[in-house]
Amino acid sequence: MASIRRNIAIDLGTASVLVYNRHKGVVLEEPSVIAIDIISKKILAVGKEAKKLLGRTPGNIVAIRPMRDGVIADFKATEEMLKYFINKSVEKALLKPDVLVCIPSKATQVEKRAVLQAAENAGSHRTYLIEEPLAAAIGAGVDISDAGGNMVVDIGGGTTDVAVVSMGQIVVSESIEVAGDTFDKEIIDFIRERYGLLIGERSAENIKIAANSLEIGDSLEIKGRDIEEGLPIKKYMPMEELKEALLPVIDEICDVVIKVLEETPPELAADLYDRGIILTGGASLTRFLRERLNEKIQVDVFIAENPVQCVVKGTGKALTWIDSLDEERNESIREKQLQLEQKERLRRR
Repeated sequence: MASIRRNIAIDLGTASVLVYNRHKGVVLEEPSVIAIDIISKKILAVGKEAKKLLGRTPGNIVAIRPMRDGVIADFKATEEMLKYFINKSVEKALLKPDVLVCIPSKATQVEKRAVLQAAENAGSHRTYLIEEPLAAAIGAGVDISDAGGNMVVDIGGGTTDVAVVSMGQIVVSESIEVAGDTFDKEIIDFIRERYGLLIGERSAENIKIAANSLEIGDSLEIKGRDIEEGLPIKKYMPMEELKEALLPVIDEICDVVIKVLEETPPELAADLYDRGIILTGGASLTRFLRERLNEKIQVDVFIAENPVQCVVKGTGKALTWIDSLDEERNESIREKQLQLEQKERLRRR
């Protein structure tokens, strides 16, 4: 049955949801946003269409992010969002798909159960979990079965997961609620205080993305509403000021990486010096981040190829584990059945 059932991998992120089909690769990449009419409770839009409504909706419509800091914040909205994405990815199928979902390395048992329950209610046959750093390492092309150590820093929308991987296991890990959304918030606060200008989350994200194509001496165009006059206005912010805004948050990530390095066994730490540190996740592309890590840690830092899709591709490659897990489960069921039959025979004697 496992061979004909469609298996999919889901990167259920704070900023976006990516879905991987074993036979087609990445089939979906959309924002983790859902728009709901608060009067009728009807879902109006999910994903890209819902994101367009962020900060632009009338009073009776609310566009929300059901995921916060890498975990479920709004269970019902997450369930509906997952249902939409699973149906869109699998299309018409007679059998419900088995689903492998990645979660932050420090997710609690309650948070894990919430993901399992939401996926089951959304239409999965069976749901399995994998830790994000492990999936990111696989997606970045790391041989996780190697005895040597590899460090992965996965910087998503809500959390940053730092882990040292060896022999197919996470040896040391740490997770903090500082990531892409935090960068956006810092940009919003800095522009408000420095320029007296109000901008939204989408504008802050666009500024962060635009900075990647500019030189340090260039300026960024910022548009928003003047706090005092309440009128739309446009100003220009030097790249140096963007660096000033982002460095305090970047340094928090650096501190976590240093903490994990301090807890890493010496032999594996020596491997990291030779192999460097791999950055994955969409926020790993944030300007000044890689350079600052390199400067503070004095170890080579690399951004993985296509860092946005690293986690979901790694989760997709791990889909082969589902078959072995099912085999182990079926073997366990058979053994228990044999034990029960033997007990019944003994009882009848």
